[in-house]
Amino acid sequence: MKCFPVLLVSSLLACVGIFPVTAQENSMSFFVTSQGLGDGANLGGLEGADAHCTSLAEAAGVSGKTWAAYLSTSDTDARDRIGTGPWVNAKGDTIAESVAELHSDQNALNKETALNENGELVNGRGDEPNRHDILTGSLPDGTAHDATCENWTSSGEGSAMVGHHDRTGLNDTAEAKSWNSSHPSRGCGQEALQGTGGDGLFYCFATE
Repeated sequence: MKCFPVLLVSSLLACVGIFPVTAQENSMSFFVTSQGLGDGANLGGLEGADAHCTSLAEAAGVSGKTWAAYLSTSDTDARDRIGTGPWVNAKGDTIAESVAELHSDQNALNKETALNENGELVNGRGDEPNRHDILTGSLPDGTAHDATCENWTSSGEGSAMVGHHDRTGLNDTAEAKSWNSSHPSRGCGQEALQGTGGDGLFYCFATE
């Protein structure tokens, strides 16, 4: 990269590689985790899930934002955790302008836009392995479902409500196409999640 005299300090630092400037740094406010925590639906509760969102975002070069996992618990609705929007992915595509739009047919969430923190596609139905089951513990309107694997602290028996980030399933029903409330998992362990087409992944939203 050739560097020329500039007046802006930030541009000069970017030139020499001290202060790299990326599109993601200022824009990304939504992503699907590229990986789970490796222990099924035991995420260390909401605190552990939020910390995972933050860690992945910062590793991807996005800092200075507060991140929340889109997860409901027995006393918390996912829709109340994620701020007010709008939210955009790593490529700058708008997912939704507001909480109401996110939970309506007007959202733009699908396989091509539900990217991970690195701006990469997440495997969906038809890919090997299928990873389209995204943990939410939520009903279609973003309120709590009772399937949350003990509020995201269990990798044993039980189940977790999941959505399909690729908006596809075994049929054309609304449930099969739901991004946040498609069906319960077979269990809370890693193998059980993988057995229904998942991998312990979840959605992350910047709240501010």
